[in-house]
Amino acid sequence: MVVMVKAEVVVVVEVWGTMVEGEEMTVVGVVKMMMAGWVLVGQRSKLRSRSPERVGKGRPGLHESIGDPYLNTDAGTMSPFEHGEVFVLDDGGEVDLDLGNYERFLDIKLTRDNNITTGKIYQYVIDKERRGDYLGKTVQVVPHITDAIQEWIERAAMIPVDGKEGPADVCVIELGGTIGDIESMPFIEALGQFSYRVGKHKELRCVVQTCEGNFCLIHVSLVPVLSVVGEQKTKPTQHSVRGLRSMGLMPNILACRSATDKNIITLYDVSNIWHVPLLLKDQKAHEAILKVLDLSCASEPELGEWTTRAKLCDSLHQPVRIAMVGKYTGLSDSYLSVLKALLHASVACCRKLVIDWVLSSDLEEATAKENPDAYKAAWKLLKGADGVLVPGGFGDRGVQGKIMAAKYARENRIPYLGICLGMQIAVIEFARSVLGLQDANSTEFDPNTQSPCVIFMPEGSKTHMGGTMRLGSRRTYFHVTDCKAAKLYGNKSFIDERHRHRYEVNPDMVVQLEDAGLAFVGKDDSGRRMEIIELDNHPYYVGVQFHPEFKSRPEKPSALFLGLIAAAGGQLDAFLKKKVVTRAISMSNGNSTMKSRQYGNGDKTSNWSSLGANAIYTNGNGVHC
Repeated sequence: MVVMVKAEVVVVVEVWGTMVEGEEMTVVGVVKMMMAGWVLVGQRSKLRSRSPERVGKGRPGLHESIGDPYLNTDAGTMSPFEHGEVFVLDDGGEVDLDLGNYERFLDIKLTRDNNITTGKIYQYVIDKERRGDYLGKTVQVVPHITDAIQEWIERAAMIPVDGKEGPADVCVIELGGTIGDIESMPFIEALGQFSYRVGKHKELRCVVQTCEGNFCLIHVSLVPVLSVVGEQKTKPTQHSVRGLRSMGLMPNILACRSATDKNIITLYDVSNIWHVPLLLKDQKAHEAILKVLDLSCASEPELGEWTTRAKLCDSLHQPVRIAMVGKYTGLSDSYLSVLKALLHASVACCRKLVIDWVLSSDLEEATAKENPDAYKAAWKLLKGADGVLVPGGFGDRGVQGKIMAAKYARENRIPYLGICLGMQIAVIEFARSVLGLQDANSTEFDPNTQSPCVIFMPEGSKTHMGGTMRLGSRRTYFHVTDCKAAKLYGNKSFIDERHRHRYEVNPDMVVQLEDAGLAFVGKDDSGRRMEIIELDNHPYYVGVQFHPEFKSRPEKPSALFLGLIAAAGGQLDAFLKKKVVTRAISMSNGNSTMKSRQYGNGDKTSNWSSLGANAIYTNGNGVHC
C-alpha cells in the first residue's frame, strides 16, 4: 500500500479502553498506535495494533514508540512475573515485551529511545535541572515533565527503524497503563497538549511540515455481552470516552470488541492472528484511519501472501511437542519471544506446535517427597516431548531440575536447545556426568565451588543490577564449520545475535570439556568467550549464550529454533542434506498456527468440546495465538 502524506511525521495515537484480561486483540489501520487502558490492562501485549502497521508495511517510514508510566528506567530489573519477558534490542536496550511484538510483526529494528518510561523522563528532567538548564525556574510536572515527554516523542520520531534513510512518515505511539491511573496523568496531559499543537496549529516547535489531521487517536474498548440475554452493552465504552474527553483527548476512532455499529471497527476472535489484518481490511478500517489523517491511498493493501499464510496456519495438523523447562512457567509472557520463535519455526516445518510447560523445580527430588503428583506429572510431560528447550533465567531456584532435563535429553538423544542459562546448564551437567566433577557448578549458584564451569564476567558489576550485563548485538564466529549450527545459519563465518547475561563459561575449563566430547563451535572475537556448544554424536544438542528468539521473524524463523523443531519432527537430516534451510527460513509463515488452551498446572478449561478440532492443549497459563 502506498500512502501519500502531507507531513514528514504523522502522529497516530491509540488509547486502550475497557478490556478483558487474557484475550488477544488487534486494531488495524495504517500504522501502529499509542495505547492506554481504561479498566484493565494486558491486551496491549498481544495482537493489539500490530495489524494496522502490517497492512501499511508497504508504505515508507513507519515508526513506533511506547510510553510506559512505570518509574523504572527500563524493564531490565523487572521480574518476569511482574511484567513478562525483558526484550533486548540491538543497541542493548532492555525494554518492554511490546517492542518485541512490533519488531516481529513489522521486521524492523527499534532502539532504546523507542521505549519511553516515567523513570527516563524524570531522570532527563532532573539532569537538566542539575545542569541549570531551567535557569532558576521552579521545575514542575506541567510544563517541564509534559514538555519533556513531547520532546522525547519528536526526537524518537526522527530515528529510522526500517533500514531506510531519513525520518519516518508516520510515528505510532503506544501509551501503556490504564486511563485514570495517577502515574499515567503526565502522559495524558502531554498527549493532550501534543494533539493540540500538531493537529490544530500551523506553527510547531517540532521539525515537521504541519497540516490539519496530523494526530489520530484510536480508542480500544470492550463491548461486553450479557450471557443471559445475549445483549451487547456499550456503557463501559461510554464511560471510557467520557473519561478521555475530560482529560483533553477526543478519540477519532473507536475499536470495540463485539460491537456491530457501522462507525465502529469490530474485533472478534479468529483462528490465528494472520486473519486479523484480513478481517479489518474487509471492514475498511485502514480507510477510516486514512480519512482521519487526511491521507490518500494509491492502492489497496497487497495481502495475497498474508491470506496464504493465514490459511496455511489453519491447515497444520501433525503435532510436534516441545517441553519448555523453566522457572516462570506460571506466566507465559515470561517466555513470549521464545514461544513466538517456536511458532515461526513450527510453521516453517509444517508442524502444529504443542507446548508442554514443565516447572523445573517439579523435576527435582525434593518435589518427589513434598508433592509426588506434581513430580510424576512433570516427568511424564518431559518424557513425552519430542524436544526439550531450557530458556534463560536468573537465580538458583529450579536449577537442579533444569540440569536433570538437560541430562535426560542428552542421554536419551532427545533434541535439546539451551538458551543463555540453558547453555550453562548443559555445560554443568556434562561436567558432572561425563567428567565426573560432581561439584561442578556456576559461581552464581555456588560461589565456593571447586569446579566453576560458569563464572562471573570480569566486566560485570556486582553492586548495580540495571544495565550492567553484556547486552545487545554481539558477533559470534564459527570455529567449526562442519557443525549443525553453522549449517543452519547458512554456512556463514559469523553471526550477530543479541545477548543478555553476566555469567559465562569458564574459559579455563574449555579444553577439558572439549577433550571429553563437548564441542564449542562458536566463540566471540577474542576466542575466550564461548557462544555455541554442540554434541557431535547427538541428533540435536545445542546450547547458545545469546538469545536467538529476539531476532526470529514470521518470514525468517530463527535458524536454531528451526533446527530444534526439525529435529523434533524427524526432518533435520533432510533439511541439512538437501540444503533447504535457506528456503525454509525465508518462506512465509504465521506467528501462530492455532488456538491454544490449557491443562495441567494452568487453569483447566471447562468446555473442551467448544474448542474445535484444531485446538491445541497446553498446560501453561495464558492463551497463545
